[in-house]
Amino acid sequence: MRANYKMQRLYVPQDLASGSTFDASPEQAHYLTSVLRMEEGAELLVFNGRDGEWLARIDTRAKRSLRLKAAEQTRPQPPHPDLLYCFAPLKTGRLDYLIQKAVEMGAGVLQPVITQHTQAAKASVERMQANAVEAAEQCGILAIPTVTEPVKLDRLLENWDSSRRLIFCDEDASTNNPVAALQSITEKSLALLVGPEGGFSDAERKLLRALPFVTAIPLGPRILRADTAAVAALAVIQATIGDW
Repeated sequence: MRANYKMQRLYVPQDLASGSTFDASPEQAHYLTSVLRMEEGAELLVFNGRDGEWLARIDTRAKRSLRLKAAEQTRPQPPHPDLLYCFAPLKTGRLDYLIQKAVEMGAGVLQPVITQHTQAAKASVERMQANAVEAAEQCGILAIPTVTEPVKLDRLLENWDSSRRLIFCDEDASTNNPVAALQSITEKSLALLVGPEGGFSDAERKLLRALPFVTAIPLGPRILRADTAAVAALAVIQATIGDW
């Protein structure tokens, strides 16, 4: 069932069931009443990442608070996406974009990875999670990806589940076409690794290429910025061996 993009959507942490009531956050209450000018009885869609999407109505409205009441489920909760997206954090504005697009493209877990050339090693997990929620609200997504704590690349690889195929974007690949390499993958559990703005170091690339669960892919003849490469790689993976 496709999302209804004409109605306002909100993420709420509370459990959702027919007739359940809950308070909007102060920020949500301000937005709904002061920005959108919604009155008691107005309808919107709510979701919590667990119980599907629900039609809700403004039950009571006060000056600084808002109580919502769930009426009926409009979409059931889908399975959580299995695609693990590993990325080197970027500077704040571009990192926000990267997180939002990864959510839109079907990533299920967002894993920051610290590489040799990573320039923004202190990225805020809370900010990234907030961006993931915002992207889900805007794009009709019900399964919200989890953002995990940053981990160094060598530690990530040491603890890797070898049943999950790790695809990494290698700017030194010998061909420009990633499709052939992707079509050779037989595993159903997938992960994507995109490096930082300066790319992977020679040592990191050598380490990755030596691992049996890793597949290197190119991203065409052009040099792409890291956030652009992330979107391009997710798109080609989903179109070739993903859920498209």
